[in-house]
Amino acid sequence: MIKTTGITKEYGELKVLKGIDIQIEDKEVVSIVGASGAGKTTLLQIIGTLDRPDFGTISYNGIDVSKLKGRALAAFRNNNIGFVFQFHQLLPEFTALENVCIPAYIAGKSKAEAEKRATELLGFLNLSGRLEHKPSELSGGEQQRIAIASALANDAPILLADEPTGELDTANARIIAEYLVKINRELGKTIIMVTHDPSVARVSTRILRIEDGIIKTALAPSEVIVQEKAVSYVDQIKARITEINAQLLQLESDFRSEKLDSEDFVQKHQTLKHIRDSLKEELSRMGIIP
Repeated sequence: MIKTTGITKEYGELKVLKGIDIQIEDKEVVSIVGASGAGKTTLLQIIGTLDRPDFGTISYNGIDVSKLKGRALAAFRNNNIGFVFQFHQLLPEFTALENVCIPAYIAGKSKAEAEKRATELLGFLNLSGRLEHKPSELSGGEQQRIAIASALANDAPILLADEPTGELDTANARIIAEYLVKINRELGKTIIMVTHDPSVARVSTRILRIEDGIIKTALAPSEVIVQEKAVSYVDQIKARITEINAQLLQLESDFRSEKLDSEDFVQKHQTLKHIRDSLKEELSRMGIIP
């Protein structure tokens, strides 16, 4: 269903990806593991068309999406891919129901249709009693389930999750992992997730380890628990900020050299800056100067 061929990515002199060849079948659950800074998130963003490789191709059902740009790329992404990030990215002034409706509104669906779908998804994730609650009134695990429901709002066949349990305690991390399995089995979604948590990776059907910019090994779920090392939460955030800064510089360079049109540049630039600002705010809340 999803195939990458010869994917490379550099940020200045830093070679992040050095030729990634992977194939992910329909309805698989695949985890990507590896040390902090190994290129896991960069690879996931390229698979999700949020970033472009320097070389190589990404195809979905035989269609090369590497060549799509602007509105065609945005439409493909909105219809085919749902994203879940480490930080929930919920709008604080909106209720759970309203947050889940937003992707459907963007896709042009009616209020009635959007609310019906959102209500069903929140019920599926055992949040029927939280429809009118705002994010500040919910636990971290509940907020992440709302973010997952939002990613499923347009019924995209593929769900990409970047450290979906990175901000949660062990109990809530396990709950989220179990819901991802439920989404795969009962809704038939293909799931690709980046995680540093061995217990979360073990729910996958296949685990890929990235090291030095290439896929080193494919692990069975039972193997990863003894091989993967935990990375501190603060270190993860700092590494991600550093990676985003490099991506922003490359994005600006690509725009100046006309590799990106203005619409594509603005969309990606705003997304990256929003994620970086959220990460910096999280460090500040922890008493750490970004």
